[in-house]
Amino acid sequence: MQIIENQAELPRTVGFWGAALLPVNGMIGAAIFALPALLVTGVGSFAPWMMLVGALLVLPIALVFAALAGRFEAHGGPVLYATQAFGPFLGFQAGWSRYASGVVSVAANSHVAIAYLAVLFPVLADPLLKTAAAAGFIIAITAINLVGMRASVGVLGVITTGKLVPLIGLVILGLATRDPAIGFALPEFGDLESVVLLSFYAYTAFENATFAAGETKDPRRTIPRALMVTLVAVTLFYMLVIWAYLAVGPVSGEGENALAAAAQVLAGPAGAIALAVAAVFSIAGNTLGGGIVIPRMTYGMAESGLLPSVFGHISRRFLTPDVSILFFGAVAVGFSLSAGFATLAVASTLSRLITYLLTALALPVLNRRETSPSPAWHLPIAVLAVITTLWVASQASGEAYRILALMLAVGCGLYFLARRGIAPAGQAAHKRPTARDGSA
Repeated sequence: MQIIENQAELPRTVGFWGAALLPVNGMIGAAIFALPALLVTGVGSFAPWMMLVGALLVLPIALVFAALAGRFEAHGGPVLYATQAFGPFLGFQAGWSRYASGVVSVAANSHVAIAYLAVLFPVLADPLLKTAAAAGFIIAITAINLVGMRASVGVLGVITTGKLVPLIGLVILGLATRDPAIGFALPEFGDLESVVLLSFYAYTAFENATFAAGETKDPRRTIPRALMVTLVAVTLFYMLVIWAYLAVGPVSGEGENALAAAAQVLAGPAGAIALAVAAVFSIAGNTLGGGIVIPRMTYGMAESGLLPSVFGHISRRFLTPDVSILFFGAVAVGFSLSAGFATLAVASTLSRLITYLLTALALPVLNRRETSPSPAWHLPIAVLAVITTLWVASQASGEAYRILALMLAVGCGLYFLARRGIAPAGQAAHKRPTARDGSA
């Protein structure tokens, strides 16, 4: 593989719809197949409205990302924002936290995808074949990402269609053939609190579009629009899916098989198969989206001198950050082969909250450095985002915090090792982007 230094710019090939596919596939992954039964069990007919509650919790954080995305044009998203506001150490922590969360999620999701495929191909139930297939799944995603952003987004569009069409069919068939007058009852506060985190977690990864800003056309305008439009659209879609599930009547299938069981009630075995295929497509889209955006983050960190410059290398043939992509794929395969990787998934969302917190704190800091006044809504939205993030983090278990502490300790070690040797060279080789132009 021929590579060149990152003086060669990555082409801007991603428009609005391509940018929108990244958060859509981040938010609609495996969760949509498990949440209906879990929320209905917790809060009954209030379940669809729980998705609105989750969206309202995420909204201040999404608005912060949208405000900051309007300032920058380079890769990195929250890494770039935190570095500009607080310096390289906290910028690295924002990136490392998101990286750790993303790579573990990809490894975990690959096993879930193979589990669904085993319903259609029972031979994959064999533990050895299942592990090999999970690794092969990640390798295939890595190969798609390696050949170019345009090809990756094109495949992502096909996958998105493959997962949404069966779900849309379930919504239409369920609400058209069954009584949609499912009632409405407010849950007890304790019940509401027990499931509100599930609805919040369903929207994590909404920020995916910001990582690939360096390959997005007119990113200052495109990315904020993509963030807001997709959050609204995904919220409505989640609510419709849960309403359809309730209209069919909560069936015996629970957890990740809940929608497949509902589809079988409506359309027989063919419906169950269609939903199983949709689940595989959904998880594949979620994994492919992560494989697109997370390597762009390490590429941006290399541009800023936070990682060794090798992560900023670009393939001469494909014009993609090949080292970052291959490294991400290799780490994800390693986790997928590890018997202990699943325990890290417990802290993956908590890890991501550090990224959200640093981003929310960065907005008022960067605003203070501006000579022109910032919009009045920036400060209250940033405060709301901080409060929301801290409240959600307070609901996590002690085990999750212990795992998070371990991951942060590893990240700090990597940071200081990297800065010891590459910081002066990295800062000399790359122009540090300003808050307004974000160019690299």
